[in-house]
Amino acid sequence: MIRFEEITNANIWQVCRLTPFEDQMDFVAENIQSLAEAYATRNEGNIAQPFAVYSNDTLVGFVMIGKGTVGNEEESDLIKNNYCLWRLMIDRQYQHMGYGRQTLDAVMAYVRVFPFGPAEKIWLSYEPENARAKKIYSLYGFRENGEMCGNEVIAVYDL
Repeated sequence: MIRFEEITNANIWQVCRLTPFEDQMDFVAENIQSLAEAYATRNEGNIAQPFAVYSNDTLVGFVMIGKGTVGNEEESDLIKNNYCLWRLMIDRQYQHMGYGRQTLDAVMAYVRVFPFGPAEKIWLSYEPENARAKKIYSLYGFRENGEMCGNEVIAVYDL
């Protein structure tokens, strides 16, 4: 059973030590960078909620959910008005065990109660050359909409 816990002094360094496989490093920000971005985003009055991902009592990954602006100059209405799966990473020792899918299920359950206000969609982005992410998110039901977030392809899921 996947559950989310807030990042605290009790788990912050374990979360920061989570790492993907070497060939995934270019596609996933380090968790310490994500936590810094969440801190800065929240200080600017915007929404970024990082969580440690646990399976029972075992830390298996990290996820960050946002809503509204992500700080880019030319943001679309999609970005400004909806939820974002800003980060999702499963530690390399726990990949290929179903935790990614379970984490996506838990993210959807979380955003469907609209903790940061109503929205119609959740979106995410990935590098165009990240075929694995494209396949995983497409199989889940995310669809590319032709928009970009910086150099990354946007995919959208209707809530």
